[in-house]
Amino acid sequence: MKRTLTLILLLITVTAFAKPPKNQYVRISTSFGSCIIRLYNETPQHRDNFIKLAKKGFYNGTLFHRVIQNFMIQGGDPDSKDTSKNKPGVELGNGDVKYTIPAEFNDSLYHKRGVLAAARDDNPAKASSGCQFYIVEGKRFTDADLDKLVSTRLMGHPIPASHREVYKTVGGSPHLDGNYTVYGEVVTGIDMVDQIAGVKKDERDRPLSNVPMTVTVLSKGECKDLDKILGLKN
Repeated sequence: MKRTLTLILLLITVTAFAKPPKNQYVRISTSFGSCIIRLYNETPQHRDNFIKLAKKGFYNGTLFHRVIQNFMIQGGDPDSKDTSKNKPGVELGNGDVKYTIPAEFNDSLYHKRGVLAAARDDNPAKASSGCQFYIVEGKRFTDADLDKLVSTRLMGHPIPASHREVYKTVGGSPHLDGNYTVYGEVVTGIDMVDQIAGVKKDERDRPLSNVPMTVTVLSKGECKDLDKILGLKN
């Protein structure tokens, strides 16, 4: 009886200890430093796809090939790590994988400063690229700026009051809301994004000096620690 009880308690302890973290995180490292991104559980297809590619090493050596200060930095084009296709001055951004991801729009996820979002072509379903992404640097807006966006680029779609406050104080790129899937956010290292966004570039917004990246999936223990630090425990 004692042995059975001990085994049951041991099983409960092991099960509890093996409980996965609430969130998954990745680290993007560059010569300008690194940032850690929390991937949103509200966008599971995008989250899982990014994790899959990162674990395969797909992103390692790809470049941030398009950067616009006060807007965003874009990367993930497989052609950007192909030395036969990434010659200086060559336009990048047309490479991709052989699939897209259905849009996962969520009204609570918007283009505030530091979010990770999926690039895409001009398809009517707004399906995301299977690999290319961008991180928003953004800028701060006034109420007048936001009102103008609502009546023009957002075609009358209102910006919630809580989002407005963030766009006015923290910043972002509100004109992208509802058109591109947001699926993560920088939790530390946003200065890396600022530095990359400010590099010298050509007329196609490609940095004059290549900015390669390495993407690493954090361990379960690291993810649990970050959940705790960020107050996101189960």
